[in-house]
Amino acid sequence: MPKLAIVSSTGLSDPTRASIPFHIAVNGAAAADVDVVLLLAGDATGLFADGVADGVTGVGIPALSVLLAKCAEARIPIHL
Repeated sequence: MPKLAIVSSTGLSDPTRASIPFHIAVNGAAAADVDVVLLLAGDATGLFADGVADGVTGVGIPALSVLLAKCAEARIPIHL
């Protein structure tokens, strides 16, 4: 099985860029049977503060809360 690691450090200052790694992981890689892991650093770790993900919605992609639920369903590891 192919493997992919997605690294991101974008946080709340740019909701679209912050959401894109999760979108690629769940709707791209996992959907194509690629073993994927998300690695978050810097500002991206702030996305996991209590209640933050509920208010993050990028342009043209699903809300971060929806993407995180799909990541959990697909059992995609997320490392902070």
